[in-house]
Amino acid sequence: MADQPRLAPLDPSDWSDDTRVLLESGAFVGNDQVLNIFATLAHHPKLLRRWLVFGAHVLAKSTLEPRTREILILRTGWRCGSQYEWGQHVVIGRAVGLTDDEIARIATGPSASDWSDADRSLVVAADELFDYRTLSDSTYTALAAVLTTEQVLDLIFTVGQYQLVATALNTLRVQRDDGVTGVPFPETPHAPVP
Repeated sequence: MADQPRLAPLDPSDWSDDTRVLLESGAFVGNDQVLNIFATLAHHPKLLRRWLVFGAHVLAKSTLEPRTREILILRTGWRCGSQYEWGQHVVIGRAVGLTDDEIARIATGPSASDWSDADRSLVVAADELFDYRTLSDSTYTALAAVLTTEQVLDLIFTVGQYQLVATALNTLRVQRDDGVTGVPFPETPHAPVP
């Protein structure tokens, strides 16, 4: 990721009144400042407001267990080469109980040793949705055997949401927030975009 954003976070003095009310609520603050992703999207208040509804469902209101959600988000962020998402969700993943060994396995992928069958199926699902935009019959069957229908739907939409977010973050070159700048990012599985 380049060290300068293409679209700098909007200074709070330039926020609309609606954006100020929305972002100063506390839910979007880290280390006493609004996170860069939200301050960047403040350039488009209507998009920000509507996207936050769906993002809040995926991150806080879905039927997936937090640990499951974070495995999916981390794998998607890594596959997308999103240093911002990886850094933020390593912090969140640790907070919901993922160990550093598990996080390293997420970067390695489904071939890593020591996965449980259930966790490996999550990583495989994230990879298939990234690579093919669908799930194979075997992966869908494995997930449906351990997840409810609502959880399978939340899984699909979680991976899709974070592919969308990673695309925006990478394109706009949103910089990591204070507190996650030291989280290492594993090598990306693809060539960097010029």
